[in-house]
Amino acid sequence: MDLFAPATLGRMTLDNRVVMAPMTRSRALGGVPNALMAEYYAQRAGAGLIVTEGTSPAPEGLGYSRIPGLFSAAQVAGWRAVTDAVHARGGHIVAQLMHAGRIGHPDNLPAGARLLAPSAVRPETTLMWTDQAMDRVPIPAPEAMTEAEVREARDSFVLASRNAIDAGFDGVELHGANGYLLEQFLNPTTNHRDDAWGGTLEKRARFVVETATACAEAIGADRVGLRVSPYNTYNDMGAHDAVDATYRHVAKALRGLLYLHVIQHGDAAYPATEAAIRELFGGPVILNAGFDRARAEAALTAGRADFISFGRPFVSNPDLVARLQRGAELAAPDPMTFFSADAKGYTDYPAL
Repeated sequence: MDLFAPATLGRMTLDNRVVMAPMTRSRALGGVPNALMAEYYAQRAGAGLIVTEGTSPAPEGLGYSRIPGLFSAAQVAGWRAVTDAVHARGGHIVAQLMHAGRIGHPDNLPAGARLLAPSAVRPETTLMWTDQAMDRVPIPAPEAMTEAEVREARDSFVLASRNAIDAGFDGVELHGANGYLLEQFLNPTTNHRDDAWGGTLEKRARFVVETATACAEAIGADRVGLRVSPYNTYNDMGAHDAVDATYRHVAKALRGLLYLHVIQHGDAAYPATEAAIRELFGGPVILNAGFDRARAEAALTAGRADFISFGRPFVSNPDLVARLQRGAELAAPDPMTFFSADAKGYTDYPAL
């Protein structure tokens, strides 16, 4: 497969197989997308597909400072300006729905929202920036969700999926990776439940499977993707012995979705799990993490994936696809501006 050739994905005909990976950028003041964000995403519309930054489906999911949501009318309107700007430049864009779960802080939540997770397991080493403290501070223990709150969280993803379509998105990606709520249910080190949502592998996977299935029923399976990160330990996710079996189960249960977006890992057991996921899922796979043009083309040629996503290179190279195609030098990003609140390090990187 040619990295730069057009490709079909669900209802979309993409200009190339380069995907812009989701990246938190913290510019959504008050949780509402704005004109600066519309400019940022429009600049990067040369990607075959853009996956937005993590966008919360509910007030309780707004774990980080200044991340957007998709649960209010103002947020839908704000995102509509973003999708219109991307589509005007011929691009395609899906909203990544991310409920942060225990990875948050009360200072970052709106009034009345609480820090909720499958179980009351505090992330011991992860620190969280809050604008109130103007620093990174320890995360307190979350409250364990009641069964009613689990169902409410599942339903919030469904509502946010419908809101995403109303906002003009081409689909949604459920964030089941990197230690956020969906993965917190999957992992036995963060899910200590002994009810219908924990205990056995199948019960731990139930929240992910039911949520994805319900979103697919609401907006169409060909508009719903899922991101996963087997062997991930980011955000204090503990290692466990059921990783391979867990992701085999999820991949098989969710056949028919738009895609699986898999973050590759250096664990020795990862390659076999990746191959099993691809076979059992049977649909399009996006691979992420550490790719340049040569490695991306090699992964496509080897049949490991159908699309390749790039993260940090898109931060400082709004015209990344053109640069990759021409073999041009890539600009380096400034990490000090990754999560600030203004245009510096966001929309001021020049194209070639």
